[in-house]
Amino acid sequence: MNDTILEVRDLKTSFFTHLGEVQAVRGLSFVLNKGDILGIVGESGSGKSVTALSVMKLIETPGKIKAGEILFKNENLTNYSHSQMSDIRGKEIAMIFQDPMTSLNPVISIKEQMIEVIRRHQKVTRKQALERAIQMLKLVGIPEPEKRIHAYPHQFSGGMRQRAMIATALSCNPRLLIADEPTTALDVTIQAQIIDIMKDITQKLDTSIILITHDLGVIAELCTKIIVMYGGMAMEKGNIDDIFYATAHPYTRGLLKSLPRMDRKAHDRLNPIKGSPPDLMKPPAGCPFAPRCEHVMQICKEEAPALYDLGNGHESACWLRDERAPAVENYNKGGR
Repeated sequence: MNDTILEVRDLKTSFFTHLGEVQAVRGLSFVLNKGDILGIVGESGSGKSVTALSVMKLIETPGKIKAGEILFKNENLTNYSHSQMSDIRGKEIAMIFQDPMTSLNPVISIKEQMIEVIRRHQKVTRKQALERAIQMLKLVGIPEPEKRIHAYPHQFSGGMRQRAMIATALSCNPRLLIADEPTTALDVTIQAQIIDIMKDITQKLDTSIILITHDLGVIAELCTKIIVMYGGMAMEKGNIDDIFYATAHPYTRGLLKSLPRMDRKAHDRLNPIKGSPPDLMKPPAGCPFAPRCEHVMQICKEEAPALYDLGNGHESACWLRDERAPAVENYNKGGR
C-alpha cells in the first residue's frame, strides 16, 4: 500500500516584479507520508511560506509556479483549474495562516464561519454542520464550545483564535494540514498547548501536517521529518536525530549554535550567523550559503551541490560531503 500523501518534485516558484524575477523557491523536492509531521525551517525569505502557498496553489500575480510537480493523491495539482483547487482546499488540504485575525472575518461569528466551511465541502444540514463545529471546538480545547461558538473573533484571545482556526481547518477531515507559523505571537504556555493539539490531531484524525516555522524549538517538539531551507533551496533533510545530533550542513549548524541553551553560562554570547541571506533576484551560481560559510571552497562559489545521501533519509547539500573534499575536524562525523 502506498502511504505517500504528497510528493513535491523540483518545485520552482518565482515572482516577476518590475525590477526582475525573484526566484523564491529553486528546485525543492520532498515526500510526505501518512502520519508524518514535516517541519520546514529557515530564516525569513528562505522560501518556506512560498512553498506552502505553492502546494495550496495560492500564489498570486506577479507570482507563478514556473516548473515542477505537486502530486497529491497521485494527481498533479499544478494542472488543476481554480475551481478544481477550490474543491480541494478545505476538504482535502487545509491551511492555518500565521495571523488568525487576518484569516477570520471580524464581523461574522465563529459559528457562521465554521458552518460555511463545513457545508461548502460536505453534504450536511445546517444543524449537522453546527454539531460538527462544536465537536471540533471541543477537540481543540475551547471551553464551553456550545456557548463560545457564538462569539466573534475579537472576543477570543490570540490563543483561542488560533484554536478556532485549527478547528475550522480540521472540520472537514483533511488528509493534509499546512500550518504557517501557527505559534507566532503566542506566549510560551499557549505555544505548548497549540503544539499538544497538533500532536493529537495526527493521532485522532489521521492527518499529515506540514509545519512552516523559524522556531527550532517547535520543530524539535513536534516534527518527525525536517527540511532546512535557505535561499529557496533545501540545505538539509532528515529526522529529529539527524538534524539536531548528526548535523550535516554548515547552515544547520549555524542555526543551532545561534539558539539559547540551558547548559550555556550566563555570560556566554550567542553565535549568530554572520552576513545576510542571498538576493534571490540575482541568486548565486553556487551554494547560496557560500558567502556566509566558514568552510567555503572555490567550487562552492561556482556550482550548487546536489543533495548527498547520508543514509536513512538524511541528505545534505554541501560540497564537504563529496569524497574529494578536504576533511574538516568534527564536521564529517556530524554532531553539533
